Amino acid sequence: MKNIKVQELSVEKFARYGSYARLVNPDSDATGPKDAAIVFYRDMVKQELFGENPAFSTLMVKPRPNVIEFGEYHDNTCEVGMPLDGDIIAWFAPADCSEKVPVDKMEAFRIPQGTVFMIRPGVWHHAPFCVGSKPVSIMIVLPERCYCKDCKCIPIPKAEQRKVTK
Repeated sequence: MKNIKVQELSVEKFARYGSYARLVNPDSDATGPKDAAIVFYRDMVKQELFGENPAFSTLMVKPRPNVIEFGEYHDNTCEVGMPLDGDIIAWFAPADCSEKVPVDKMEAFRIPQGTVFMIRPGVWHHAPFCVGSKPVSIMIVLPERCYCKDCKCIPIPKAEQRKVTK
């Protein structure tokens, strides 16, 4: 089984998959002075929903082997996620026109707790992995019922599966 090494999150490396922002202790622009009593950090990550209603869901991931067994993508939808109570490792592969998960193009990133990330339409991904031994709750924002209308989930043959390593 081939390995995928986890990378630290950076704007340059993640840009091909989407965008992200640290919502807890942000380092982005604010509407006023950052030392004021009230500070509004605006428009940090944008999700295009094409007129659909956003639905906020929780994905709970428990510790399990860091083996990528499935890939999924959404043709017409950006997906937003944010680990709420722990760090996660998430993997991505560039959008393409194949019905086969592009295992040789996968990259994995450590996403810190409180960091919101947006995945562009077509980008391959699937459930992330916990960092550590405790389950992690992840907020997921997708259009209502997207999982029924715009989600392709493809199993990866055992011989092609990848293990995520630190």
